[in-house]
Amino acid sequence: MQALPPSAALVELKGAVRYHVAGGRWLAEVARSRSVARLGVDLQIGVASSWTVAATASAQAPASGGIVAVAPEDTVQWLGALEVEALHGIGPRRGAVLRRYGIDTVARLAALPTGTVQQILGARAGRTASERARGWDPRPVTTAALPVSASVRARFERDLLDGSQVRARLLVLVVRLGVTLRGRSQAARALTLTLHFAGGARWEKSRRLREPSAHEDDLRTAVFQLMDAAGLQRGRLRGIVLKGDDAVAADTAAEQLSLDPRREARLVVEEAADRVRAKFGSHAIGPAGAARHAS
Repeated sequence: MQALPPSAALVELKGAVRYHVAGGRWLAEVARSRSVARLGVDLQIGVASSWTVAATASAQAPASGGIVAVAPEDTVQWLGALEVEALHGIGPRRGAVLRRYGIDTVARLAALPTGTVQQILGARAGRTASERARGWDPRPVTTAALPVSASVRARFERDLLDGSQVRARLLVLVVRLGVTLRGRSQAARALTLTLHFAGGARWEKSRRLREPSAHEDDLRTAVFQLMDAAGLQRGRLRGIVLKGDDAVAADTAAEQLSLDPRREARLVVEEAADRVRAKFGSHAIGPAGAARHAS
């Protein structure tokens, strides 16, 4: 699997197809159903014989979640019926250039000689667009390193003035960030808190952690220190972004032993909560402080 931050991934299925003796669509249905059941997140999935066609197909899936599978023998015909901007890698800017020459579908792009497309889009971009319009994309799926940061955000339907409500929403973000980092087996070395205010103003500040961590105990302490540094009085908040920065692999981060029995108890609870989320979904359990302020 190859991660494509912030919200996509490529998966090579050849080995899984042989192992399960099943088609790509069936495997996609399994992945989608498990994501909904365990994480509460639906997926847009494209299944095809190449990176470009799979990415194009996933964009054609319903925004609420769904699967579009393109058989290898149907690739050229399926691509040809799409508007030219829908081809992965073209986009609105290059699509507008192609349309000025009457190239409004992928079929018309594929019918042109590669040299002609190069004259319109440039040598490299033209060759790539011409090849992908015909369904040819030799790029392999390569395992990529995990991103060095993770971010979670909350956008409010109405401005928040109540400090206790703000902290409750922030506590939910702390839990989500911790779950994300632990799910990646990573630990953050620093945190960045960004506050968005009514009228477009923004406040941002970062803080280094004493040691890399993905534990909610450590993240919460640092985040609330950042919030205190913001010195909010009656600021009308529209949104919050919390980011874990400079992340490292959790097994490479030194963790000092704690002699605090209350902290050790909270870490045990955190581990149990992760197992509950893995089994029943991300919303199955959460901080009581946030539940009291849920609207």
